[in-house]
Amino acid sequence: MTTAAEEPRPATPYGTPEAPRIAVRGEAQLEVDPEIARIGVTVMARGTDRRSALDDLTRRNATALDLIKTYGQAVEHLETGAFSISPELTKHGRGERIRAYHGRVHTTAELTDFTALGELTTRLADLDLTRVDGPFWALRPNSPAYRQARQQAVREAVQRAREYAEALGTTLAALVELADIGAEDGERYATLSSSRMRSAGYAAAAEDSTAAPLDLEPQRQHVYAHVNARFTMAPPEL
Repeated sequence: MTTAAEEPRPATPYGTPEAPRIAVRGEAQLEVDPEIARIGVTVMARGTDRRSALDDLTRRNATALDLIKTYGQAVEHLETGAFSISPELTKHGRGERIRAYHGRVHTTAELTDFTALGELTTRLADLDLTRVDGPFWALRPNSPAYRQARQQAVREAVQRAREYAEALGTTLAALVELADIGAEDGERYATLSSSRMRSAGYAAAAEDSTAAPLDLEPQRQHVYAHVNARFTMAPPEL
């Protein structure tokens, strides 16, 4: 039978005189080039009857998709999102009278070749009743920049704890805990800055001459990482 003196004692959160603890926070901030650029393409159509609006929308959407696909491997991902066709009612008169039908299809393209990005964006904007939004610069979810930021934050925490110990004339003994900021409550500890191009929307009718490609400068991405670390150190001589 275990006596009260032999029962294990709960861990002291602030350490003991024999094993003082140091709690520090490590931070890292990186500025890196984007890896991908996303553009949103919205094709629109308007007709006096539903069928004509739908036929025009189908034709214009096919033209935009065919143009995007001509860029081959430069386009890493292509997907169609929202589609809608809705009636426009007359503002005057009794009853529900339909004046016209409006249709639109939204497509998202993800590019990795930024040289082709400016040319594709310009050519899409030159199509009839087509709107282009973007580019929206970003990193891939598995980008090495995230790992680099996390590792740098850990090294910062170790260095900060070591400096505190040196100020007391002692050294670190062991790592007790290492945790992401917000790991217990589900908050993110590494974030990517939201970035958009200086100008983002276009809607133009096709012309005989080809418009000059836009000169798009990739926007640098900011990656942040934060960690909490706790260490024990050798007892200092105060």
